[in-house]
Amino acid sequence: MKSLLLHTCCAPCATCCVQHWRQQGLDVTAFWYNPNIHPFTEHEARLQSLQSYAQAEGIPLIVSGGYDMVAYFRAVVGHESERCGHCFRLRLSMTAVIARLRGFDGFSTTLLISPYQDHELLRQVGEEVAGRHGVGFIYEDMRSSFRESQRLSRELGLYRQKYCGCVYSEWERFGKVKV
Repeated sequence: MKSLLLHTCCAPCATCCVQHWRQQGLDVTAFWYNPNIHPFTEHEARLQSLQSYAQAEGIPLIVSGGYDMVAYFRAVVGHESERCGHCFRLRLSMTAVIARLRGFDGFSTTLLISPYQDHELLRQVGEEVAGRHGVGFIYEDMRSSFRESQRLSRELGLYRQKYCGCVYSEWERFGKVKV
């Protein structure tokens, strides 16, 4: 495998993930598709931070046009307790489609660095989506680099968010409730 399309949730998570895959000899292109991030101003703040970081580090970046909020809500409303699986499927499906269409050898996600994500579910959804779209999904547990990514993002002055991204996670974080 030579080329990797890396679904990227934010610049802080990209720091160590891109570095890791490059050290493995892969040509990494970041991909932004995150209709789960709310509100829109948060979505744009994370995107702008990623764009600045990608430019500074020479990381090719593909940005999915628009803000597909309606698709996100159609996938999760009424399924809030299983929302992460629906969200992973939505974002990784788009990543797999773009990877196949643009000729990448495989795809992965920066979500794999987070200790807050369900890694077994991420692996399951990634493999399911890969099979459906005919492009390989690369799973690697990168949680051991999470603290380093936080350190680097502070050092680089990157925008650091305070919740996963969706309105439900914001509510859980600041409203101290569990959906």
